[in-house]
Amino acid sequence: MSSTSFAKKTFKSIKGSAQKALHRSLDQHVKLAVTGLSGSGKTAFITALVKHLTTQSDDKNLPFFDVMREHRHIATKVVPQEALKVPTFDYPRALNALLPSDGEPTWPASTERINTLRLAIKYQSASGLRGHFSPQSTLYLDIIDYPGEWLLDLPMLEQSYSQWCEQQYPLLLQHPRVNTSTEFLNALEQLDLNASVDEGLLAHIAALYQSMLVGLKKDTKLAMLQPGRMLMPGDLQGAPLLLFFPVSAQHIKSDEVVPGSNLAHLIKRFNAYVKEVVKPFYNEHFKHFDRQIVLVDVLSALNEGHETLQEQSSVINQLLAHFNYGESGFFKRLFKPNIDKILFAANKSDHISAKHHKDLALLLDSLVHEQSNHLKFDGVQIETMAMSSITATQPRQVADKGQTLDCIYGKPLNEQDWLTYLPPQPPNRMLNKNEWPAQGFEFLSFAPMPNPDKQLKHIRLDHVMQYLLGDKLS
Repeated sequence: MSSTSFAKKTFKSIKGSAQKALHRSLDQHVKLAVTGLSGSGKTAFITALVKHLTTQSDDKNLPFFDVMREHRHIATKVVPQEALKVPTFDYPRALNALLPSDGEPTWPASTERINTLRLAIKYQSASGLRGHFSPQSTLYLDIIDYPGEWLLDLPMLEQSYSQWCEQQYPLLLQHPRVNTSTEFLNALEQLDLNASVDEGLLAHIAALYQSMLVGLKKDTKLAMLQPGRMLMPGDLQGAPLLLFFPVSAQHIKSDEVVPGSNLAHLIKRFNAYVKEVVKPFYNEHFKHFDRQIVLVDVLSALNEGHETLQEQSSVINQLLAHFNYGESGFFKRLFKPNIDKILFAANKSDHISAKHHKDLALLLDSLVHEQSNHLKFDGVQIETMAMSSITATQPRQVADKGQTLDCIYGKPLNEQDWLTYLPPQPPNRMLNKNEWPAQGFEFLSFAPMPNPDKQLKHIRLDHVMQYLLGDKLS
């Protein structure tokens, strides 16, 4: 390479970095972390966010979003992303599932790979530094979408194989996993950890473990299912680094691991998985976020009982430890971006009556209280609310024996008939085992509501936008 070419390339690099720094310093670029476990509604949320910012962007639809209410929003459009190696979020496909030209609407397919999307939001500046330079400004919003299953692996970054086993193996002996772990545990009993490695046997036991995890994901809302790539392996299916599983931690003594043994290979594969799969995923996609929304399907967890809800709470609190948080001033935005605002959102609030939305928000607040307290100490703004990025039901009032019942109307998922339904009231805090109702909870899941006008409806999505983006669009 000639010195002239090298100089031009260096200048372009410096110019690009300077432009990014200027955008951050003037709040012209926001990277939003849309976080949630599998089934929490991340894909539907992103689809709704884009739809409402582009073709449904008005004050009637988003009255609590200041830039809309004040008629300062000019237009928003999808623009080319910077991450050229990452596939673009398939917004047209997701929108077509919700608003088909013919046939019944369906929920968008779950994410099976990393996706990203960039929006350019052009708006009228109200005041301040931006307004001084130009009456019109553009905020670039980057959104990252990824399989919720992969998110589950982040706690493994700080664990050894022995520590991972100490956490995972006891779960297999507890309800509800004990109902499906028998075949795996029986095979594990026959494995001599100190014997010379038997590749075929390890692959067989790993397949039993993977089958158990896939079954648990299909039939339950359990959150602690690791390794996450066993649930959605992609091109890693059958790769040796994915052929590991937990064993009883009492059988593992680091100073007595026999080289070339089955145990040595399990440890080697675990370490390789963390180094070659989990760490790159974290380094490439979980740094330099500015804002974060954590979507939680609390109602489905309530359906399954105290253990599942408690596990979901534990996993969410563990995951939050792996993001960068802190106050975000001028210089921090410029040199070390941190998440300075988090919104915990109890999604699918349209599946209960409106008068119980506050209970749902308070319940979620109690689930994340431990970690949110630490974050508030570090200067992070925290908010918790009940919302629905896409409503699938309509409120209905029914007179019964002189009383007015607040019901909802919709079509239960995978059923043909529509019904008017009186949902139970969710608790407004985490209940202990003794407080849990004997009959449990039964919240229905609903299919998307047909919308002949091709408009999506929401509950509090404008509140979400205002909290996460309002100050950036002032």
